[in-house]
Amino acid sequence: MDSLTKARETIDRVDAEMARRFQARMAAVREVAAYKKEHGLPVEDKAREKELLRREVLLVSPEIRPYFERFLRSTLQLSKEYQHRTIDGSDAEGN
Repeated sequence: MDSLTKARETIDRVDAEMARRFQARMAAVREVAAYKKEHGLPVEDKAREKELLRREVLLVSPEIRPYFERFLRSTLQLSKEYQHRTIDGSDAEGN
């Protein structure tokens, strides 16, 4: 087996694990949305997002930090959209 095949197999395994983790994350996001709805809290929490980004980007090497930050920002945006849909049936843009 050549190195390209091995690397691609690793990517496939990691992607499958990421799918499982994403599903678990979104289940937690659904719980957060339910809490926010019950308590009349807004979906967006800029302070939490800022702290999460500050803390989490340090978990990866400096070489890939900008890419991981973009990944996290995208994940946060998707989470907010899901919260909006869970709370009021719309996305973050009100659709």
